Amino acid sequence: MVFGALAYALWGLFPLYWPLLEPAGAVEILAHRIVWSAVTMAIIVVALRRGAAVRAVLRNRRQLTLLSVAAVVISFNWATYIYGVNNDRVVEASLGYFINPLVTVLMGVFILSEQLRRLQWIALGIATLAVVVLTIDYGRPPWVALVLAFSFGTYGLAKKQAGVGPVESLTIETMVLAPIAGAYVAWLVATGGSHLGAEGLGHALLFTTTGIVTAIPLMLFGAAAIRVPLVALGLLQYLAPIIQFALGVLVFHEDMPSGRWVGFGLVWVALVVFTVETINHRRRQLRLVTEASAC
Repeated sequence: MVFGALAYALWGLFPLYWPLLEPAGAVEILAHRIVWSAVTMAIIVVALRRGAAVRAVLRNRRQLTLLSVAAVVISFNWATYIYGVNNDRVVEASLGYFINPLVTVLMGVFILSEQLRRLQWIALGIATLAVVVLTIDYGRPPWVALVLAFSFGTYGLAKKQAGVGPVESLTIETMVLAPIAGAYVAWLVATGGSHLGAEGLGHALLFTTTGIVTAIPLMLFGAAAIRVPLVALGLLQYLAPIIQFALGVLVFHEDMPSGRWVGFGLVWVALVVFTVETINHRRRQLRLVTEASAC
């Protein structure tokens, strides 16, 4: 539980970190994040002696394809999140991770042909109404939130289908993206458009920490995922968007007109319905299993 709480707390505090890398833009920050994540994961693989496991995944065409898809999707997620945070859309970014569990369920229905229970459909209906309300309030669809929710949902689906451990999967994902990201960083340096070193030594060193900042919460999450029940982990995931939302309102002082409060309120109602239904369903299943075992 401590590992899981730390992982989601660190993800929740990311809005305080990415602005430190300005005036670099979202794409440049993303490229550095990928490059330094690849370096960090290479060190972790060597330290933990996971080289053989990584090579085994590289030889598995199905797993490699799924992780390549995951890598491309998560790059869109990272770029959108960095853009949102650095352009005063922290509250909207938090909305993306609030609705992500509901989007994941929706993808399970349409892609994996899973069946939803009545209260789950009600939760999805309330969440859809919330998006409509927020679209009216913003004067546009909350595209930052929607891209974050659907990209992370797709990422989770690809990772689930791949069935690879967190160290190996993140290593492969960064290996797939690193050549493109490295080429982009080199092009920026060659054309004089790079901010690496242009803002002083401290700013340059901050770029190198993007790999560690990416890897640490993922490692903590991986440690929690194999030790904590999924229901508990599912409840912990709301910690990150709660922190992000609080930072957006209290620290960055983003506007929250009444219509936006109504939209977020509907999202939270949907999440309460969804979470309570999931917990009760799991309890019923465990009770049935216990009764069957007793018989």
